[in-house]
Amino acid sequence: MVSKKLFDKLNAQVNFEIYSSYVYLAMASYAESIDLSGFANFFRVQVQEELSHAMKLYDYIFQKDGMVTLEEIPKPKAEYKDILEVIEEAFDHEKLVTSKIYDLMDVATEEKEHATKSVLQWYVDEQVEEEDNFHNLVKKVKRAKDNQVALYMLDDELAQRVYVPPTTTNN
Repeated sequence: MVSKKLFDKLNAQVNFEIYSSYVYLAMASYAESIDLSGFANFFRVQVQEELSHAMKLYDYIFQKDGMVTLEEIPKPKAEYKDILEVIEEAFDHEKLVTSKIYDLMDVATEEKEHATKSVLQWYVDEQVEEEDNFHNLVKKVKRAKDNQVALYMLDDELAQRVYVPPTTTNN
């Protein structure tokens, strides 16, 4: 049985995932404003991913007879020095998401809430992929930063990204 403490933390994560989508939408807007539509596309796909992460937890809370409480969404940062700063902050944001998922997993483990641990394991695995993607993107942007042709090629590569809904048994 899911405790109030764990429900509260799950609710907080639903809200944080929604906030994350908002952060990435602001980053997409910045990228569009500096004519990097491929980067904007990358972040728009990230928005969809974060919303799907929120909804996966949202659905789980109701499966466990809980109630989702939505909170106010803080305004995200809108101005950046350059696209490298955006990508570095996105990478840092994913590290923060990971720490929050680990904290949730710690509580579920302490409470021996195995169903929740199973759901959260998907998030742990997802965060390994997310951090790796952003880490690699930081490295690519650093290499391309002062080379407009390389930056254009990277922008073109990121324009190809498409949203693929999660396909796990714990959807």
